Amino acid sequence: MTKIKKRKYDFLIFGAGGMQGKIVIKDLLEKGYKIFISDIYKEHIDDLKEKFSNLDNETVDLRDIKETASLIKRINPYLVVNCAEADWNLNVYKACLKNKVHVIDLGSDIPMTKDQLAMDSAFRKQKLIAITGCGSTPGINNVMLDYAVGLLDSVHTVEAGFAWNSNIKEFVVPFSIPSIVEEFTMPATLMKNNRWLKKIPLETIKGKRYQEVGRNKCFLVRHPEPYTFHFYYKNKGLKNIKFYAGFPTHSFSTIYNFITLGLASKEKIQINGSEIIPLEFLTEILRKSEIPDGYKENEVLWVEVIGKKDNKKKQIYMECIVDTLPDWEDAGCNIDTGIPASIIAQMIINGKIKAWGSFAPEAVVPKEDFFKALKEKDMDVYMNGKIIN
Repeated sequence: MTKIKKRKYDFLIFGAGGMQGKIVIKDLLEKGYKIFISDIYKEHIDDLKEKFSNLDNETVDLRDIKETASLIKRINPYLVVNCAEADWNLNVYKACLKNKVHVIDLGSDIPMTKDQLAMDSAFRKQKLIAITGCGSTPGINNVMLDYAVGLLDSVHTVEAGFAWNSNIKEFVVPFSIPSIVEEFTMPATLMKNNRWLKKIPLETIKGKRYQEVGRNKCFLVRHPEPYTFHFYYKNKGLKNIKFYAGFPTHSFSTIYNFITLGLASKEKIQINGSEIIPLEFLTEILRKSEIPDGYKENEVLWVEVIGKKDNKKKQIYMECIVDTLPDWEDAGCNIDTGIPASIIAQMIINGKIKAWGSFAPEAVVPKEDFFKALKEKDMDVYMNGKIIN
């Protein structure tokens, strides 16, 4: 598969005005690709036009599949990079399939991920590539897991997650506030002895110290990884899976207060005759908050794998360590979500990913090339304490 030069645009970016969309745009532009940007809000587009000059653009509401499909048809990109909120990932998949365009996104909840992976034969029939969960986690963690599993004869337990901290203990939005609220409030799915169970996230809190980032409040959260891990590795014996989020106390406390005060509610309220949704209002307010001077973040993405090799128990601990990069300060450690999406998009357009169908990253992303590309942005990948990229 080679890059199609006749197309005016290499990539169409949905959710372009969000935190991850901006990272993807910056990286792809630096690599010389031609992109078209789209967002639901004109104000977001206007902000992007000030930051990045001469970007062709159009607003679109991804809730409307016909409108979304129409835009894709007119733009005719090689690939759609969907950085919008996960609620509309399936709509984007359907619109891309209709227009015979490759697509990737940053991940969905488990029910939608199931629906996306179930479209495998439809994408394969059209000779298209669709990959869901191309960020940090899902994303980097999935590829690290595949690397570890490849070194074992069998695997029975996988735990994975993220933890982070900042040098200045002031609240800065860690990533998408709507996604964070779901992680704090929606029941978390885990597997124990081959049985799916659910837990209330904030009932599973435990303190855990990570050498790279210090102490975090860690708890089980709703993420698609338990499902895709089992989907791809159940034949290797996998029967215990947990996924953890980790937040430093100063960030955890602020988010918890947003939720308990009702500022993260999705229920409409009336103010002076107008309807607003508190979570949408909070999201827009936080978009305008300024990052303190000198503020830096670091994050660890981690996967612990327990299995057997040559009939002996073996434990493998994978980590990706991410720090704030010079000239990317406004992104903090969120580069580990936007950059992997950019890397995987480039792998598809340059023919390094060739399998047709609908996948999660662990199934098709070439591990060594992916880790090498992460290294270019100073993201070090470790196995049992030793750098492997």
